[in-house]
Amino acid sequence: MRAELARLLPAPPERELPPDRHLHHKERLMRLIDDEQATHTEGATKTPAPGRPRLARPALWLPAAALALAGALTVTLVTHDAPTTRTDTATSPHTPAGSATVLLDRIAAVAADTDAVPVRDDQFTYVKSLTAGAEGQADGSFTPGKLHTREMWRSQRSGPVKQVGLIHEDGGYAPLRELLPAGSPGLSPGIDRPTYTWLASLPTDPAALLKKLYRLVPARDGQERDQTVFDRIGELLHETVMPPENAAALYQAAARIPGVTRLDDAVDPAGRHGVAIVRVDERASTATQWIFDRKTLAYLGERAYLTADVTAGRKGTVMEETAVLRRAVVDAYRERPSGS
Repeated sequence: MRAELARLLPAPPERELPPDRHLHHKERLMRLIDDEQATHTEGATKTPAPGRPRLARPALWLPAAALALAGALTVTLVTHDAPTTRTDTATSPHTPAGSATVLLDRIAAVAADTDAVPVRDDQFTYVKSLTAGAEGQADGSFTPGKLHTREMWRSQRSGPVKQVGLIHEDGGYAPLRELLPAGSPGLSPGIDRPTYTWLASLPTDPAALLKKLYRLVPARDGQERDQTVFDRIGELLHETVMPPENAAALYQAAARIPGVTRLDDAVDPAGRHGVAIVRVDERASTATQWIFDRKTLAYLGERAYLTADVTAGRKGTVMEETAVLRRAVVDAYRERPSGS
């Protein structure tokens, strides 16, 4: 099967899109590979249409054929600017890094003061989002994805699991699984499966936490090391529930990463205005925004976009974006918090 898939792949262009932007396309192939097993997995009654190659983080581990497909979806990028709309190249000036540090310290203080609801190992975190991801075409171009609602349940079991979560989007449910070696009991809590208990075990000293993240987060080809860690912190903040002190430490750790700046006017996919923390990957010429409510400094969502006019799209074209609408803790897959 892998050989047949490989023969269908076009020759790769000059340079890869950073691997974190390949997650959408990897999921498309992942779902194809999983089709035969889906009917035997808990919660898989209907697999969402594979037309949108989106992936709820963390990234799935993929076989060689999947990595080859991801490598075929490539572009060449050269400069950067911040978008004001999903395809607009108008920009807003970034403020110096010192201002970003002040903002992240304020966000950390708000996070630390948030009421904590501990999550038991037999429970599930629930996150409802408004999200979209650009769709890669065979010629290397990308077309804008359509915003839609996604619900994500994540298992909090302390031991290894083969199904780490459940996604509801496009009218159906699909299990979130990892490709593991034959005979593996499943994926244990860790950087690729950040349960509440595992997150609570991380250092709350920002310097110690950042040092540990640089050890835990694997490097990604074509991406700056600092950007890889910044993006992974964003993933941890994005679709998890964690103790307030750990959230605060992550924000303070992010403030220590070189190249982090502040954007005073940003809009999340739900149309909510706020301020943003931004980091541009000069090597890959892409950028990531974390968007926060201007008054409460609550986390709203994130956006990643191209930073040059390229074959894949215009400078400012959004490759993926998400607005978090609801977080909660529930007792079972498919259970929704009251009022949602």
